[in-house]
Amino acid sequence: MTTTNYIQFDADDLDAAKGKGLISTIERDLDIAAVPFNSDNEKAPTHRVYAKSPRGHDIEVGGIWKKKNAEGKPYYTLSIKRLSFNANLGRFPGQDDPTLQAIIEWEPRD
Repeated sequence: MTTTNYIQFDADDLDAAKGKGLISTIERDLDIAAVPFNSDNEKAPTHRVYAKSPRGHDIEVGGIWKKKNAEGKPYYTLSIKRLSFNANLGRFPGQDDPTLQAIIEWEPRD
C-alpha cells in the first residue's frame, strides 16, 4: 500500500521542522516540500510549501498555518490556492509518529 496525502517532517517540533510529502488527487500527483517561515506577522504561515515545475524548478505553491481549535489546542492547515486545495494536518489512524502528518482535504466554505 502506498501512502498518499501526507507530509513527513524531520522533527517533532512541527513549527521549526522541514517536511516532504505527496498530495494525490484525480487530476495530479504533487510532490511537496514544506520549509519553515519566520515572520512577525501573526497571520503569516509557519511554512511555505513548494512543488517542482515540469522542468524541475522549485515553485512556491502554498503555505501551512498554525491555528487554534475551540478548546485552544493548536492544529495546522495547508492551502494551495491555485488548486483550490485546503486541508488540515493530523495523524493517520493507528499511527503515533508525530512527524508523519496526514493531509486531510476539506472543501472551502462560502
